[in-house]
Amino acid sequence: MSIVILALETSCDETSAAVVSDGAEILSNVISSQVDVHRKFGGVVPEVASRKHLELITQVTAEALSEAGLNFKDLDAIAVTYGPGLVGALLVGVSAAKAMAYGLDLPLVGVNHLEGHIYANFLVQPELEFPLLCLVVSGGHTDLIYMERHGSFRLMGKTRDDAAGEAFDKVARTVGLGYPGGPVIERLARAGDSGAISLPRAYLEEGSFDFSFSGLKSAVINYLHRAGQRGEEVNKADLAAGFQKAVTGVLVDKTLAAARETGVATIVLAGGVAANTELRESLARGAERDSRRVVAPPPVLCTDNAAMIACAAYHKYLRGAFAPFTLNAVPNLKLGEERYEGNFRGRLYLSG
Repeated sequence: MSIVILALETSCDETSAAVVSDGAEILSNVISSQVDVHRKFGGVVPEVASRKHLELITQVTAEALSEAGLNFKDLDAIAVTYGPGLVGALLVGVSAAKAMAYGLDLPLVGVNHLEGHIYANFLVQPELEFPLLCLVVSGGHTDLIYMERHGSFRLMGKTRDDAAGEAFDKVARTVGLGYPGGPVIERLARAGDSGAISLPRAYLEEGSFDFSFSGLKSAVINYLHRAGQRGEEVNKADLAAGFQKAVTGVLVDKTLAAARETGVATIVLAGGVAANTELRESLARGAERDSRRVVAPPPVLCTDNAAMIACAAYHKYLRGAFAPFTLNAVPNLKLGEERYEGNFRGRLYLSG
């Protein structure tokens, strides 16, 4: 008998509900984006995001059930993102999920947002074999994660300052390209020469799998400032291409180095920046030279969505990893933690 899970995702500025069967068959995946709302501010405004989630959560849930052709009585569990993310935004999804699970007498599954991004790959290839190396790249996170099995995560590297997606957004805003930065820089870079403008790449100390993008961001700002002082016109396409190449180059080099150290055969991409074509193609080429393969979700499953949360929840459901109705939003939740009302319920997130 199939296990059907309704999942909610409200960690940032997408209100999403999805119905997934057996962690692999997407029956519906409704996403309501707030990009147009936040574009005029140049980034996500937490209070505005929370209010929009309140307006939309009931509607997207109803749409997800209708699109799946199911009713509440057909569900086996309710899942929800409870961290990390914006606390007000998370609370909307958590409150709605708890109300539904309690009212329907169904199990409640709390899911880490980053775990959801990783499990988007299992929606594409349910039979992925462990061990896996996961590169998680988004607006808030840039992590290298080693997975030996479902629910087991070892942190190999992380950003020491700006996340990759955050760097894209900040540089786009500085150049005057608008928000969100990732897609607009990628489009502009196609018309540019990535070698025309020299930009730094931070590899840090030898053997480190950590990342740092703040220096690159500062280099772009300084380049624009010096050009302005000299009255020179900046070729934005060349700048976008050079910046994108500098970010993706470090991501690819560090990921391949980590893959060689761990000996994994498969690398998976996750997070919003995983939709970047330059990153996907460069990593795939490098992995192929090493006789490895890269798996990446389609772009719609790279950005925030509830289908990935339902997939992660399915594997927690099989382990009986259910959340109590005291589940609360945990904005700083780490991958592998189970934190309910501030208490740890096991920790699999190992540093180093």
